[in-house]
Amino acid sequence: MPRSVLEFFMRIRALCVALASVCTPPALALCPGGAPPARVEFTGMPAPVTVEEKAAVYTGASLRMVCADGATTELPLRYHQLMATGERVGEAVVGGLFTASGAALTDRDGQLASDGPDGTSLIQVEGLTVPGGLGHPLALVTNFEYRELPPNDGTSTGSFWSKLPATVGLTLLDQDQKSGLLTAKAYRAIDFSAVHGNWIHCGATLSGWQTHVASEEYEPDAKVRGGAARAADSDDKADLASFSRYSFGDPAAANPYHYGLLPEVTVAADGKTGVVKHYAAGRYAREMQIMAADERTAIGGDDGKNTGLFMFVADRAQDLSAGTLYAARLTPAGAVNGERFNLHWIRLGHASDAQIKALVDRGIRFSDIFDVVLTDPNDPSFTKVVTYTGTEWLRLKPSAAFDTALAAAFLETRRYAALLGATTEFSKMEYIAYNKADKKFYLAISRVEAGMADGAGAIQLARNDGGLVLEMDTAGGQQDSSGAAIDSPFVGTALSPIPELTGGWQGEDKKDAEGNACAQDRVCGPDNLVYAETIRTLFIGEDTGRRNNNYLWAFNLDTRKLARILSAPMGAEVTGLAVAPNYHGHAYIMANFQHPGDEDIKGYKGADRAEVQARINALWDNRKKAAIGYLGTDRGALPAWQ
Repeated sequence: MPRSVLEFFMRIRALCVALASVCTPPALALCPGGAPPARVEFTGMPAPVTVEEKAAVYTGASLRMVCADGATTELPLRYHQLMATGERVGEAVVGGLFTASGAALTDRDGQLASDGPDGTSLIQVEGLTVPGGLGHPLALVTNFEYRELPPNDGTSTGSFWSKLPATVGLTLLDQDQKSGLLTAKAYRAIDFSAVHGNWIHCGATLSGWQTHVASEEYEPDAKVRGGAARAADSDDKADLASFSRYSFGDPAAANPYHYGLLPEVTVAADGKTGVVKHYAAGRYAREMQIMAADERTAIGGDDGKNTGLFMFVADRAQDLSAGTLYAARLTPAGAVNGERFNLHWIRLGHASDAQIKALVDRGIRFSDIFDVVLTDPNDPSFTKVVTYTGTEWLRLKPSAAFDTALAAAFLETRRYAALLGATTEFSKMEYIAYNKADKKFYLAISRVEAGMADGAGAIQLARNDGGLVLEMDTAGGQQDSSGAAIDSPFVGTALSPIPELTGGWQGEDKKDAEGNACAQDRVCGPDNLVYAETIRTLFIGEDTGRRNNNYLWAFNLDTRKLARILSAPMGAEVTGLAVAPNYHGHAYIMANFQHPGDEDIKGYKGADRAEVQARINALWDNRKKAAIGYLGTDRGALPAWQ
């Protein structure tokens, strides 16, 4: 190429870099007059086949927009990785872990970082400024659930789930005004020191008042922490002593009643954050909770085996600091195979954060609340319960110093619910979504097992390691089990599975040649759920060991079509789902993944196993990296849906 021509193009390129907004391709054309599409749907993609596909996070799906006049536009999707755990944004390590006093936790490789990004909120904060930003500023709050890999310290081995503190991070993003492309400009960990540090933050919800409502799942067993014996069939495996040692330098320092709560994070215009942990919403293995349209009524999911279903009705809209807590009792509704259930709500109690926090601050212990034995005492004053913490016989203690029933309701929520007759048979209840137009909640059950499938209780379903998604009808004018009115128009009345979202588990004896026990064209292990109101679509992210790759699915409620729209690296869980239908004319499907190559993909039987594992290690820094990002188009974001 002649030197003069080369110089011309180099000058043009330099001009485009300097004037990016001028040279950026124009925003995608929508429908006539700039109107949003009348219908949005997704075209799916095949399951991964090549080594690269099995090891990467990618999409081969498309977004189809149908205008009112019938004109159709189809846009190939693209996954945009904003950042990965262990990387630096500025001087900060994404997902970096800290002691309770704010010192970085380190090993031979530098600062320890979580490999488990999870619940995500993309927030428009009025007046927010982003350093170096040229477009619209946005705030991204991300839960980092845990770190699976052990520290590289020469001695630590095995899974480090629950052994280290977790973290929540704030990323300041710049949104390109024309393409909607997001760029991470700054990152920092959000300070939880005033609320005793970070414990296993899983799912999250962006509230209607623009706060990040997080979670602390797998509440530590205060009974065992107090020195009592663990039940033989307890599902609790959390290691509070290790967490306490890494957080406070003392295995005995952490109080179990400071964890298993409901954190809420606020982001101010100057980028400063505030954190409160709500006690009034109850303490259990809350994967996440979501509010109904009244911004008072919340449904919370309880993870693990033999867990419950809880409803919190706040005293005031947009205020989680006080309210009434309920637990569900299920009865079969007589449908085929007993797959529909009526809901009855047991009132556990009413409290404020301040009331319950005062009990914890004064040093209340499990032994102050309950008498407990692990074998039948043949004493009618004890009640047998079967919960996540195993089979126990409980008796509420009397006390002149405090209300033990109040303490039990809000600090030992699941045990107390079972004591009062609530159903504690659920298994792996994960994310919950809400459909405002139809007044329905959706509950993800990763596996139908244990109390759901043992034939011993109210829930009597066939075992399905592929899980299912339950639909909850709601109504007003409902009464609790005592006959008192429940002050909410969104009380759950019935539960039933969505047939198209029942897991495709085929049985351990019917695995395919690559070791998959779940069909590739069915949902398996639904975990993350988020509902996009404007396009009538439920997004489902998977977490299963019954299939080698986990997927993100889109399910349209009107067409009943299910489309696979993203594949995570083998062994990795799809997490952090959130949707933003219209941020300055652009839409986003936020999606993360965590712990790629988990357990060294031990169930994979493919001939290319060694190549897949090597590629995972190469792409994701020997499994230490996990991605935070979103689904968009080649140019950036998706066109707005409203």
